[in-house]
Amino acid sequence: MTASSPIQSSDAGNFSAAAFAAKALSNWQSLAAIIDHTLLKPEATQAQIEKLCAEAVQYRFACAMVNPIWASVAVDKLSETGIPVGVVIGFPLGASLVSTLRQEAAALIGLGVSELDMVLPIGLLKSGDIAAVKRTIRAVATVAHHRKARLKVILETCLLTEAEKLSASEIAIQTGADFIKTSTGFSSGGATTADVALMRGVAGARCGVKASGGIRTLAQVRALLEAGASRIGASASVAIVRELGAK
Repeated sequence: MTASSPIQSSDAGNFSAAAFAAKALSNWQSLAAIIDHTLLKPEATQAQIEKLCAEAVQYRFACAMVNPIWASVAVDKLSETGIPVGVVIGFPLGASLVSTLRQEAAALIGLGVSELDMVLPIGLLKSGDIAAVKRTIRAVATVAHHRKARLKVILETCLLTEAEKLSASEIAIQTGADFIKTSTGFSSGGATTADVALMRGVAGARCGVKASGGIRTLAQVRALLEAGASRIGASASVAIVRELGAK
């Protein structure tokens, strides 16, 4: 397999985007349950993280997604609420050492984090070093799954060709991703319906597809869900669910 090889799996299974979208959009509570409420700005303060966590509890979002430095704060604030804490690793460049990613994953899970969003090693993929890409993702997936955590792999689709998006999606799924994810929100573009549809075409029902990056309205969420997303990452989460009737 090479980074330039388009890959479509014959065992992808069936995923009904229309049915999933209809259920998720049936009321604001169902929608909130598939949104990762996110604050990843480097200048975010502890007070802002605590507010994020309070909103995650109030609206029952899928998780509160923060940077590693705020993991312990979020875990403390969300303890016994049933709201998971998600943390990004290898973020936003996808250029960390495998040993660093493993240590970071283990340390964060040890703090109580239950979802990890890692950036695929973009440069390795584009260099055609597929074995190294596989080793990197598999190493983190092994740490995460051994400790009962979920792993989402960010492709950073705006930096990839269509062939690379197809290849990256399949590689991530084969090496243990629970979700494949469009974007960090820190590069030149965010989630698009075309990329989500392409990723869902590879994933089928084998894993989730998370759309993230630049998502600010209910109309965008609706389009992305109908294209095949099963999780949304957004910092405008509260405004989005309020469009659907939340107070």
